[in-house]
Amino acid sequence: MRLLSAHRPFLFRLSLALLLLSAFPTRSFRAQPSERKLSPREYVEIHKDDAVKEMQMFGIPASITLAQGMLESDNGNSDLAVYANNHFGIKCHEDWTGPSFVKDDDTKDECFRKYKTVLESYSDHSRFLKSRNRYAPLFELKSNDYKGWARGLKETGYATDPRYTERLLEIIEKNKLYDYDQEVALASLQPKPDLTENLKVKPSSTKRSIQYISERPFIIARKGDSFSSLAKEYEKGTWELPRYNEVDKHSTPVPGQKVYLGPKRRRGSEAFHTVKSGETMYSISQDYCIKLKFLYRRNKLTPGSEPHPGEVLYLRGKKKH
Repeated sequence: MRLLSAHRPFLFRLSLALLLLSAFPTRSFRAQPSERKLSPREYVEIHKDDAVKEMQMFGIPASITLAQGMLESDNGNSDLAVYANNHFGIKCHEDWTGPSFVKDDDTKDECFRKYKTVLESYSDHSRFLKSRNRYAPLFELKSNDYKGWARGLKETGYATDPRYTERLLEIIEKNKLYDYDQEVALASLQPKPDLTENLKVKPSSTKRSIQYISERPFIIARKGDSFSSLAKEYEKGTWELPRYNEVDKHSTPVPGQKVYLGPKRRRGSEAFHTVKSGETMYSISQDYCIKLKFLYRRNKLTPGSEPHPGEVLYLRGKKKH
C-alpha cells in the first residue's frame, strides 16, 4: 500500500499528460483510414474503365494513366487519394476555384486539388497534359506506344525522379496494363448511355467535340446555336454560358466562335499576343482563355478601348508603362 501511494503523484501527472495530448492533437498528425489497403490488382480492376475512357477522349495510353495513378497515389492508398480523390498530385495553381486539400510536400502547407470523384481526377490529369504545349509531342505518338509515352513524360519534365520512366514501365509490364491500350479493349468496353457523349466523336457523328485551352473546356459554335440551346445540350444553367463567355444573356454566339463551358482564367494561355487587323479585346480574350477585365488590367488599358494592329498585348505578366 505504501508503494502504491508513493507512485500516485507520478501516475496523476502521467494521466494528466495523456489527457492533454488527446484533447489538443497536433496538426502534423492526420488520422489514416482504417480500411484495408488496396492492392495493385484491385486498383486496376476499379479504375481500368476510367483510364480507357480517357484514352478514347484524349489519346493518352490507358496503361500510362493507370501506372501514373498507381505510382503517385500508392495504389489509391495515399492520404491525398483517400481524402481528396487526387490520384496524380495535381496542385491548386492560381486558376483553381474548387475545393482544396492542404498537406506538406516540397514546402509546408501546399494546396492540392480536391475532387468529388476519382474520375474527376483522371479527367483533370488528361486535360493537364493536353493543354500544355511541352507535352504536345507525346500526342503525336500512337495511343498504344506506352514505352514512348513513359520516356516522353520524363524528357518533357513531368517528373524529376531520374527513374520515373523505369518505374512506370515496371508497373505497366508487371501488371500487364498494356492490354488496355489495344483496340480489343476499346471494343470490349460497353459505356453506359449517359457516358457516351464523353467518348471521342466519330467522323459521322453530329456531336461536336469538347476542346481545351489552359484546362478550360470549350466548343465551337455553329449556325443556329444559342446560349440557351447550348446550355441545354451541355446540361448547364441558362445563366452560366453567357457569364463564362462575358456576354449579355440575350446575345447569340457567332458561328465559329469559341464558347467556354466553364469560367476563363486570369492569365492567358500564352505570354504575349501581337494584335492583327480586325481583332478586338474580346476576340483576343476568347482566343487565349483570359477574362476580359484581366486582359485590360494587364495592359493598363481603359475598359471599352480597343488595341491597334501591331500592338503587343500582355496575356500573363503586366505591362510596366
